[in-house]
Amino acid sequence: MARKAVVTAGTGGIGLETALGLAKAGYAVTVVGRDASRGAQAVERINAGGGEPARFLRADLSSLDQVKALGERIANEGDLAVLVNNVGAMFADRTDLDGVEATFVVNHLSPALLTELLLPALTAGAPSRVVNVTTAAVALAKKVFDHAEPPGGYYGFHWYGRAKLANLAHTLDLAQRLQGTGVTVLAADPGGAATDMTNGTTRKPKIVSPGLRLLWPLVRRRFERSTSGPASAAARSSIVAATDPTLTTGLLINAQGTPVTPIKAATDPHVVTAVRRLTEQHLPQTRVPDGVSN
Repeated sequence: MARKAVVTAGTGGIGLETALGLAKAGYAVTVVGRDASRGAQAVERINAGGGEPARFLRADLSSLDQVKALGERIANEGDLAVLVNNVGAMFADRTDLDGVEATFVVNHLSPALLTELLLPALTAGAPSRVVNVTTAAVALAKKVFDHAEPPGGYYGFHWYGRAKLANLAHTLDLAQRLQGTGVTVLAADPGGAATDMTNGTTRKPKIVSPGLRLLWPLVRRRFERSTSGPASAAARSSIVAATDPTLTTGLLINAQGTPVTPIKAATDPHVVTAVRRLTEQHLPQTRVPDGVSN
C-alpha cells in the first residue's frame, strides 16, 4: 500500500507543485482546498503523471470547525506519512474569524490544529514528516505574543510575518516535543513565487507600515522581484523537507533545499513560551500533558 501524504491549499500554486512532487516520489496525495472545481483540476493533473491515485478533500482552512472535521476524517483513515501545511493568507484589511484576527487563524492556528489532530496517524505511520511552510517575512514581524493580535495599527504584511513567526516557533518547539516518536518536523521557506496571494495583496501599499509606505516604489519593486519566480521552483523546499531521508527534525529548509539557521526569535525561549501559551489558549487540545518532554 502506498504511503499517504496530505497537502493543504494544494489546488494551485506552490501547494499543487508540492503535491505533484510528492506524487512523483510515490505518495498517494490528498490535496485540500475550498474550491471543488480547482480541486478536480488539481487531481486530474496529478493523476496524469500515472502514479498513485490522488484525491481532493474540500475544507475552508480559515474555519477551525472545518479544520477539526477535516483532521478527524483523515485521522480515522489510518496511517499518514506526510503532512505539508502549505496554507497561508495575507489580508489587506483587518478581518476577524470567529472573533480572532484572521491572519493569525489561517497562518498559525489552522495548521497547528490540523497537525495536532493528525499526530496519532502520523505516529502510526512513522517514520513520517510534518512540513510547515514559512516565509522570510518573519524577519519584520512584531515579536510580542501576549494576544493573537499585537497592539498598534493593522498592516497586513507585518501581521502575516508575525503569524508565520508564531508558526515557525511552534514548529521548532513541536520538533523537540516529538523527539523519539518517529515524526520529523521541519519548516520550509519557498522564497517567493507568483501566486494568487502575491499577485493581489502585495500590490497594495497599505499592507506595510507608514515608514515603508514612504519608500513604496522601492518596496513594491522588491515584492515584484521576490514573487516573480515559478511556483514549481518555490515548491522545492517543501518537497525536499518531505522526502529527503537525511534531514533531521527541527530544521528550516530554504528555497534551494538546504538547511539554514532560523532567525533568533523563532527559538527565543520567551517567544516560544508565549506562542505556546497563546496557542493553548485558542486550541486547548494542543496543551502538552504533564510529564511530556517540552
